[in-house]
Amino acid sequence: MSSLTKAHLQRQAEQLVDFVNKSPSPFHCVDVCRNWLRGAQFTELKEKQSWQGAIKPNGRYFFTRNGSSIVAFAVGGNFRPGNGLSIVAAHTDSPCFKLKPVSKKTSNGFLQVGVQVYGGGLWHTWFDRDLSVAGRVMVRDGSGGYAHRLVAIEEPIMRIPSLAIHLDRTVGETFKFNKEVHLTPILATVAKALNGGKSSGSGSGDAKSAGGDDDGEAHHPILLERIAKELSIEVADISDFELCLYDTQKAVIGGICNEFIYSGRLDNLNSSYCAMEGLVNSLGGKSAASEDTHVRMVALFDNEEVGSTSAYGANSSLIESAIRRIQASMAGGSATSFEEAVANSFMISSDVTHAVHPNYADKHEQNHRPELQKGPSIKVNANQRYATTSVTSTILKDIAGRHGVPLQEFVVRNDSPCGSTIGPMLSAQLGLRTVDIGNPLLSMHSIREVCGTDDVGLSVDLFEHFFAEFAALDAKISVD
Repeated sequence: MSSLTKAHLQRQAEQLVDFVNKSPSPFHCVDVCRNWLRGAQFTELKEKQSWQGAIKPNGRYFFTRNGSSIVAFAVGGNFRPGNGLSIVAAHTDSPCFKLKPVSKKTSNGFLQVGVQVYGGGLWHTWFDRDLSVAGRVMVRDGSGGYAHRLVAIEEPIMRIPSLAIHLDRTVGETFKFNKEVHLTPILATVAKALNGGKSSGSGSGDAKSAGGDDDGEAHHPILLERIAKELSIEVADISDFELCLYDTQKAVIGGICNEFIYSGRLDNLNSSYCAMEGLVNSLGGKSAASEDTHVRMVALFDNEEVGSTSAYGANSSLIESAIRRIQASMAGGSATSFEEAVANSFMISSDVTHAVHPNYADKHEQNHRPELQKGPSIKVNANQRYATTSVTSTILKDIAGRHGVPLQEFVVRNDSPCGSTIGPMLSAQLGLRTVDIGNPLLSMHSIREVCGTDDVGLSVDLFEHFFAEFAALDAKISVD
């Protein structure tokens, strides 16, 4: 068993809870990471600028793309072009609802907001929750330019009410709903909106402005006013926005033994936090990178939940571009430095996995039932839905074994569909040796998921040792 103390494991769990609560959208997640890295003496780079001469041995760097993906890396003191990278990759996005470009709707005295479903959520869990919006707003800056601003309204301003059982006696047996019709949140009543939120009496004002759908307005003015107030700007300063709905109930540590984390977005902020914490921790004390021959890297991508095919998803040029630019920025490289670097590299694709459910244990293959509090699981699939091989699992098991980090293994049943991760995609795209792992999770893709507190610290510890030790271990691996 890992030598980590109970206090340390609890502290890591508490820090994950804080991380999730500060990250109601991928944009917020990246912003939290940006500030975290700056505090750890990382230097921000810009993709629009040259990196030539900017990257040096023992240096720490990061850059973002679209404000929703981030890559952080630390260059070993003995790194040379052609040497490899020790990478942990995860994703920043989660299933949610996103506002439509024209979101303004009214129905039977209610102001409603049109939303799109993003990813494969357990949408029935979004009914009767206290919802709000978070994301980014493009704001006019007064000089003809535009600025990216983050917004997160903490108060519950929306709700998707369920239908009373008296109006549908079958709902307790088969809860069916239409995604376009029945998942439209309520924002306000027309009567209240007409009076600026005050009690309605005789009423006054322009009903068309408050709630009509035919006045050419894309969004309800009352919603725009609330967003503008949050940013201390005028409504006219708002050019456009990308907003998602989120549950205002905070992530918490629960269970009678304080061993569970109840939260939204654990898929995959759990892995995002563990990866960043492991990287930062690996750069201090005995794990200092001054003698390392590798680059230690964390890559957090957006859009995994919808296939990763975007300019800032895992199926983009993001990580390839980063590797090429790191190799090219330092003297002594050759025409094949990139290819050599990829062959010398290793990636941990970290995404949560399905914990065995005590009420549905038969959904798991009997010898592969990951449990909470027993460490991350290595994910294997013969049909290459996961990128793990015997070589890559051996490397991870060696590191975990030397430090007492327990590992589990997960294989889906032959009669069940298997999800996938960014692992196979990046492995195929670049030729990276890859292992797929993840902390066990219950209620995956629900608005409130559940993970074990100890698993957070165990993954952080595993990643920390991976960053510090992979380069030396790789020299002992003989395959090709």
